[in-house]
Amino acid sequence: MDARELLYEGKAKKVYKTDDPQQLLVSYKDDATAFNGLKKGSIQGKGSVNNRMTNFLMQKLEQQGIPTHFVRQLSDTDTLVKRVSIVPLEVIVRNIAAGSLSKRLGLPEGTPLQQTVLEYCYKDDALGDPMVNEYHIAAMGWASDEEMRTIADYALRINDFLCSHLKGVNVDLIDFKLEFGRLPDGTIILADEISPDTCRFWDSTTHEKLDKDRFRRDMGGVEGAYQEMMKRLLGA
Repeated sequence: MDARELLYEGKAKKVYKTDDPQQLLVSYKDDATAFNGLKKGSIQGKGSVNNRMTNFLMQKLEQQGIPTHFVRQLSDTDTLVKRVSIVPLEVIVRNIAAGSLSKRLGLPEGTPLQQTVLEYCYKDDALGDPMVNEYHIAAMGWASDEEMRTIADYALRINDFLCSHLKGVNVDLIDFKLEFGRLPDGTIILADEISPDTCRFWDSTTHEKLDKDRFRRDMGGVEGAYQEMMKRLLGA
């Protein structure tokens, strides 16, 4: 399918209109950013890794009864997806303390949490994606109570599946970000991506970081970490 008009360009992807008004073409880029765009760079092959991993995992989640925006993969970097209206929230799922949670609560990175934590952030780069709670969300009308129950249920189910699946390739899922959207009939589905850009993946044995933290923290070996995750998941 030929890409038509560029609809939107974000930090990691370009989104194009297609001949079908209910479908979009998403093209993943090698561009990398961190700290709300303050740090910029490029990770060779990242677009291909993130596209292929996301599509693989979304198809697995569909089999678990989680509806997603995935339609079909067009190339290593391009995928056809259902057009949705994005719920303006980032849903953060945390299993082990790391990143901002460690800083906020004074927990050493790697501290196991007694239960999975869900956090919500308002999607607004200019504001730094501030954390919000269910009261803020209801007050601002970003999502209904019923939609938030659906989103929380899906997020926890996605976490259970991913944790179990990744254990099989010797990877711990530390935390990750999800985004959801509404179809024209109001149905909530999983959108965006599931990749080393949006997840913290640690080797279960060595605790080596296999994700974007290697870029954020100037650890080196970024491309290798992304390729390693794809190899473990897809065998490619």
